[in-house]
Amino acid sequence: MKTLTVITGPTASGKTALALELAKRTGMEIISADSRQIYKDIPIGTGAPSREERAAVPHHLVGFLNLEDYYSASCFERDVLNLLLSERNFIMCGGSMMYVDAVVNGIDEIPTISTDVRDTIAQIKESEGKDGLLGRLKMLDPVYYEEVDRKNLKRVAHALEIIFESGKQVSELRTGQKKKRPFAIKTFAIDLPREVLFERINRRVDLMIDKGLEEEARRVYAKRHLNSLNTVGYKELFLYFDGVYTREEAIEKIKRNTRVYAKKQLTWLKKNHDVIWLDGRCELDEITNQILCIIK
Repeated sequence: MKTLTVITGPTASGKTALALELAKRTGMEIISADSRQIYKDIPIGTGAPSREERAAVPHHLVGFLNLEDYYSASCFERDVLNLLLSERNFIMCGGSMMYVDAVVNGIDEIPTISTDVRDTIAQIKESEGKDGLLGRLKMLDPVYYEEVDRKNLKRVAHALEIIFESGKQVSELRTGQKKKRPFAIKTFAIDLPREVLFERINRRVDLMIDKGLEEEARRVYAKRHLNSLNTVGYKELFLYFDGVYTREEAIEKIKRNTRVYAKKQLTWLKKNHDVIWLDGRCELDEITNQILCIIK
C-alpha cells in the first residue's frame, strides 16, 4: 500500500528543510500544505520554495492561483487525492492544519462558494458589521453559533456563506467521521523548546524583511481586501502603509502574531495522537534517518 508521508509542525520549525532532505534521499515529490503558498505573487511572505528548491525537487500546489481565486480545504483535499492516484510517492509538507487534516482525516462535503454568495456576505459584513453576521448565524444555525469562535469573523462569515450556498445548516452538513483512505499515512511533526521556536520565528521575520517583504506587500496593497492577503505579515504592513503603525511597530506585530499562530498550530497538533514527534534540535541527517526507519 502507498504511504503518504506528512511533515508538519509550527511555523519556522524547519519543515521545509526536512522535507527537501527526505525528498532528495528518496526521490519523493513534495505537496505543499500551506493555504497561502498556493497563491502567486507573494512568495516572500508565504515562505514559498525557491526556484532552486523547486528545481531540485518537484513541488505541487505552489503558486498556481491568482490572489482573487477561491480555494478551500475541500479543494485541497480533492487536489491532493488526485495527485495520489499516480504511481509517484509524495511528502506532504506544511503547517496549515485544516489542509493537513482535510487529507489525513477527510473533510465533510462543503459546497463551493459562488462569487454572488461571497459578495452577499461581504455586503452584510460591511453594512451590518459583527453584530449583523452573528445575529444571522444565531438565527440560521443556533447549534453552530454556540460552537464557533465568535471573535473569528472570518469563520462566522464562512459559515454564513455555506448556509446561503447550500440552504442547509453547517451543523447539519458536518458528520465528524474520519474518512478511509486507500493509502497509509505517517504524520511527523517537528518539536522545539518554546524559546528556541520563538527566536527562530523572530529571525525568520527579519530575514523576510531583508528579502523584500515590505516591497512585496506594497505591490499587492491595492488588493488588501482579498482573503488571500488576510494573513500575518501583510495585514500588519498594510496597517503601516495606512499610518496606523510605524515600520518598527509593524515588524514587531508580525513577530508577535506569528508566535501566536505557532502556538495555535501546536495546540492543534497536540490533540492528534497519531503524530510522531521529532526533536528539532537534532541534526537534519539524524531526523531524516528517523523518518526513513519508520516509513521504509
